[in-house]
Amino acid sequence: MNGGSMRRIQERVLGYKTNVSNSVSDIWLLGVCYNICLENPSQELVHSKGYAAFAEDFSSRILMTYRKGFVSIGDSKYSSDVNWGCMLRSSQMLVAQALLIHRLGRSWRKPLHQPFDRDYIEILHMFGDSEGSPFSIHNLLKAGESYALAPGSWVGPYAMCRTWETLVRSKIEKDGFQDKSFPMAIYVVSGDEDGERGGAPVLCIEDASRICSEFSRNQVEWSPILLLVPLVLGLDKVNPRYLPLLAATFTFPQSLGILGGRPGASTYLVGVQDDKAFYLDPHEVQQAVNINKDNLEADTSSYHCNVVRQIPLESIDPSLAIGFYCRDKDDFDEFCSRASELAAESNGAPLFTVTQSRYSPKPSRSHEADSFDAADDAEGSTQDDWQLL
Repeated sequence: MNGGSMRRIQERVLGYKTNVSNSVSDIWLLGVCYNICLENPSQELVHSKGYAAFAEDFSSRILMTYRKGFVSIGDSKYSSDVNWGCMLRSSQMLVAQALLIHRLGRSWRKPLHQPFDRDYIEILHMFGDSEGSPFSIHNLLKAGESYALAPGSWVGPYAMCRTWETLVRSKIEKDGFQDKSFPMAIYVVSGDEDGERGGAPVLCIEDASRICSEFSRNQVEWSPILLLVPLVLGLDKVNPRYLPLLAATFTFPQSLGILGGRPGASTYLVGVQDDKAFYLDPHEVQQAVNINKDNLEADTSSYHCNVVRQIPLESIDPSLAIGFYCRDKDDFDEFCSRASELAAESNGAPLFTVTQSRYSPKPSRSHEADSFDAADDAEGSTQDDWQLL
């Protein structure tokens, strides 16, 4: 099945949209706001400079899709990840975005002419489809064996986050802090260590500090850090009370988007407008490409998408993961401030909470039961939608 056919099936069966609505609401794309306006209220929406700038930004994000024709993965016979690798590809896109911001800045845009930025080419090389590329699906599957990752099998967001943590830490142990392929610490924000059921994951500032110190081998006081927050926000669908909070995360300057999509069909959500999310779709099948990190005139067209797609935020799978990148301590402190404000506005049902230490008093949940509305009761909710991760 070619890429175009598979994409059309995905859009027809899963309800994905390939056109942008005529909304004039602001668009938030990975922490950047684009103002969309009508030049003449009596006319239909005009693609203003705001939309043009958004489209340029969107198409500059790195796209990872199904590939075919690569060297077989390990001892398996799999030379393609078609029909099963979408979560791996979505996670690659999120991590690639973190590397883009770290090395080239959030304002970087896809160059129009060759030769390309060396950093840009080196980032693409890291995600090639061979064991020689550090963040290939070959190496991800090997690192995720203890989380049931295997060729031909679908994996969830939590296992995917833990796999990245394992892969990055193994590289740190092998290559040390000076290895430039992944120049940041990684922190998977999960639930309480005692395994108590319910409650939001806790971002512990002392844990983040310790992880940064371990990453740098005490060479620096605070390193760049990638935060991954795996969540389960409902049973069959996301509880509506969480939707405004998810949308708000795209306004954070530290936003790396969300690993989400429909069940069994992961995508990379990068922005929001009203009640819809913009996403990059990994379900197109393309020929495997391994870009040499010294080839500044490589064909990189298969790593970008000019087609803007959106999906209703309410229809995404409740199992997802949010990503954030903090460049330094000041950036991390600002992120914690924003996250704490968002939690305070959550009516007792935050996505995650921030605490100084593991021994800090837990946020009160005394009024959380009151936050369930009639819709929750109609669905027969008898317990918190949070599931043990």
